[in-house]
Amino acid sequence: MKKRFMSAIILLCVFSVGISGCDEPEAPPDGMVLIPAGEFEMGSNDAEAHAYEQPVHTVYVDAFYMDKYEVTVGQYMAFVQATDHRAPNWNSVAKYSPTDEHPIIFVSWHDAMAYAAWAGKRLPTEAEWEKAARGGLSGQTYPWGDAAPNGTQCNFADQTADDGYEHTAPVGRYPANGYGLYDMAGNVWEWCLDEYDADFYAGSPRDNPFSGGAITEAISNFTNVTSSRVLRGGSWNDSAQAVRVAYRGRPAPTDTYNDYGFRCAMAVSP
Repeated sequence: MKKRFMSAIILLCVFSVGISGCDEPEAPPDGMVLIPAGEFEMGSNDAEAHAYEQPVHTVYVDAFYMDKYEVTVGQYMAFVQATDHRAPNWNSVAKYSPTDEHPIIFVSWHDAMAYAAWAGKRLPTEAEWEKAARGGLSGQTYPWGDAAPNGTQCNFADQTADDGYEHTAPVGRYPANGYGLYDMAGNVWEWCLDEYDADFYAGSPRDNPFSGGAITEAISNFTNVTSSRVLRGGSWNDSAQAVRVAYRGRPAPTDTYNDYGFRCAMAVSP
């Protein structure tokens, strides 16, 4: 009887996905969220969409982990202290992100890459970022849907909207999207791994697209990168148009500003 019972359990594990102890993925690393593998429609046909957000195209992305929150001042300070990496002007940071729980700002793409390497992670690809930002919604303008932001969904347009904060907000103060990620719209711009290419969508691969050669090369040789990189998400200083999930920024990798930050990603082990 016992042998027959154990056989049933084994069969249940073979034919069921997601049951604890069977084929369930490993728990996400601390502070990260599992973004499931799958297809989504990348880009936008909204009236506000730019040519570089088109054409809308189907993309498949492997499962990956994404930081639940933007990297904070406290986390980045620990990195600087541990590695002696170039520090931002902390007084300038404090003017816009005054506590350890606010997002780090005044960081370049090179700085973000160095932090990610130290943390055992990497920056998300542009496709990963957009899939994560959409939170499982299809064809919607913002991480929460199509309703225009009014200061309750995200930190944006601090000159024109009352969202409760003069500049950045402490991470996680606005509702999470469908994947449990916070501040995917507004607060600070987030660096992505990709090289910016305005025409990339026209010939983008369907599976795990990445602009700028091989991902491994971009990561291992990041200190020598000089081409423009992708920023996503908009910030406290931007209009509603810039916090749309499809909007793409394109600064130099050395640029720093009072609303440039980031969050990290990590591949799921096979």
